[in-house]
Amino acid sequence: MDDLLKLITPYVTRLCAPIAPADTADAVQESLLAVFRGLRGLRDPVAVYGWVRAVTVREAVRVARRTGPETPVDPEQLTRLRDLLPAAGADLGTEVRDLLARLPVRHRTVLVLRELEGLAERTTAELLDIPEGTVKSRLSRARSSFRKAWTR
Repeated sequence: MDDLLKLITPYVTRLCAPIAPADTADAVQESLLAVFRGLRGLRDPVAVYGWVRAVTVREAVRVARRTGPETPVDPEQLTRLRDLLPAAGADLGTEVRDLLARLPVRHRTVLVLRELEGLAERTTAELLDIPEGTVKSRLSRARSSFRKAWTR
């Protein structure tokens, strides 16, 4: 079990970080506990990464929602943050993480699964247990919000 947890922890962390940025450590811990508890119910050991992804996304979303109200994007703060970055060689990863953290959890989750993880809309819908049309509308809103915040 220790070997399995060491193997999947980086993967779980990579999934949790953009979904629950304020509480990544808690999301990772909750996800690993859920994996540990549910491992006996895994029907197909070959599909372990897909199953771990499903468990992790569910737990990361739960932790992200638990943290309280979400903060909408504040254009002034983003402008100040952008001004702090040097013109050449700016750390865009930090700005992208900040923008992601400010999106509502439901939009951030869909955007991360679709754009960062490369999942199809149908797979994302199944993973989140929502209709495919809902995934499409959330993804559209998430992309629009991200673009607006990015250009400010």
